[in-house]
Amino acid sequence: MNGVAGIAVSELSEWSRYRHGTSFLGALAAGKGPRAAWQALPGEDWARRLAELAAVVAESGRSVVVMVPDQRDLDRVLAACTELVGEAAVGLAAGLGPSARYRRWLAALRGTARIVVGTRSSVFAPVHDLGLIVIWDDGDDTYAEPRSPYPHAREVAMLRAHETGAAFLAGGFARTAEIQAVVASGWAHDLVADRAVVRQYAPRISAPGDSDVALERDPVARAVRIPAVAFTAARKALAAGDPVLVQVPRRGYVPALSCARCRTPARCRHCNGPLALPGESAAARPVEDAGRPGSARELGVALSRNRSEEIAHSPRCRWCGRTDAAFRCGACGARALRAVVIGAARTAEELGRAFPGVPIRGSGGATVLDSISEGPQVVVSTIGAEPSVPGGYGVALLLDGWALLGRADLRAAEDALRRWMSAAALVRSSGQVIVMAEPSLPTVQALVRWDPVTHADFELAARAEVRFPPAVRLAALDGTTDSIAELLGETQLPAGVEVLGPVPLPPGARTPFSAGDAPTEIERMILRADRGQAAAMSRALTAALAVRSTHRSGDPLRVQIDPIDIG
Repeated sequence: MNGVAGIAVSELSEWSRYRHGTSFLGALAAGKGPRAAWQALPGEDWARRLAELAAVVAESGRSVVVMVPDQRDLDRVLAACTELVGEAAVGLAAGLGPSARYRRWLAALRGTARIVVGTRSSVFAPVHDLGLIVIWDDGDDTYAEPRSPYPHAREVAMLRAHETGAAFLAGGFARTAEIQAVVASGWAHDLVADRAVVRQYAPRISAPGDSDVALERDPVARAVRIPAVAFTAARKALAAGDPVLVQVPRRGYVPALSCARCRTPARCRHCNGPLALPGESAAARPVEDAGRPGSARELGVALSRNRSEEIAHSPRCRWCGRTDAAFRCGACGARALRAVVIGAARTAEELGRAFPGVPIRGSGGATVLDSISEGPQVVVSTIGAEPSVPGGYGVALLLDGWALLGRADLRAAEDALRRWMSAAALVRSSGQVIVMAEPSLPTVQALVRWDPVTHADFELAARAEVRFPPAVRLAALDGTTDSIAELLGETQLPAGVEVLGPVPLPPGARTPFSAGDAPTEIERMILRADRGQAAAMSRALTAALAVRSTHRSGDPLRVQIDPIDIG
């Protein structure tokens, strides 16, 4: 078979751990265009695996585009590709500067660079004879272009692979509902490991209070932020000389509403949109001073004080604008609501008090650690900033799971699972992962079993039932009342398209207006259509926008298809 920089395809044995992995490599070497959804094993050197695929294609004389979410991942994949193919691999990133970026762009255009590694804009790289296009962790929101016409790198990659006949690979530790939809349609196929292999490489994952025995040992395990079992696991790992990872959610999530009893996200009974309070603030409340707890249990109770008071006002739907004065939770029947907030500002400080003498390191914000050395230490990291460590972490504590799952976002569940799996993949197979979330939730169970495919299939079915993307197409019209009315007046919508709203633009959503020019009231109207009507709806909106542009209307307007911040 073809060689890869002196390495035979048959020698790339790591791919044999995945069903049809060797066949996928063989198809790439033969110049074919296979399409697959790859779920990487825990602890997998995914950058090296992607570099091997790229080298196989480059060896056959074709080009490869590999997309990653950020600069850290770009550097990692580019280093792996350079090790295999040398200068035939180049990186494209905004930080390069115009001159360096343009030189590499020309190298891809002329065919001297066979492998292009970059962020979302690299999906448009003018490579010569495209043979493979790869997107890693397609659920990351950085793949959504914030500028018109707002393309998503995943959608462009699939269209480009379809038009050119190139191979396509969507890889990650988790899986999005969008990729599951194309797998279910037969356009792409699974590239996963058998369950026995997964169990061999996965760390031991659990949630506090997941059994009657666990609850009998620690009755407040589900109530406190860091239960006693988590402190015990961390102490054992530190005593053995292993590092401990503590993952906390980022600050600044848009406050949402959930059931005060079971924390199920509150949804509108009319359109299934997220409920919110009129005029609520997007600022998270600070953590209460936990003092100096004298024991692990007391510290856990103190950290669990990051609670918000119950809500007594009538919530309003962010989609259709209807007020639900008689809200009742569909899961447990409770009527009380609570605001979903987070508070991780003092996590590192409190852990320092619990583990005196142990180095506490932080990663996130302006200070992101790429990697750390081995040794006993506690790393408190925000989501997405987890540093790697040689040999893996001994224990990982995933905090505030309820805050991730309770966000008023269409992708809250799959996004939480994706972030948890990315952190858990950094733990060695003999290590332990403890997620602080309700054990009975499907998302938590998917993490415990390391089964992202079943979870993605469940998400896809749930969205089809309530008419959410990717089962349907949504068009979000953002602008003033006059600009939205003007556009709809010129639009000939196909029959069956639902019109929801208008409502005020959701807090945290990107505005179509420039700073200083935004009016006091920005509204959003949502058009919802079945997949069969989606193309007709898009064409109608395109034609209406063309007519509106001839009127030279002064009010700005933005039209997005399936925006990621739909709520």
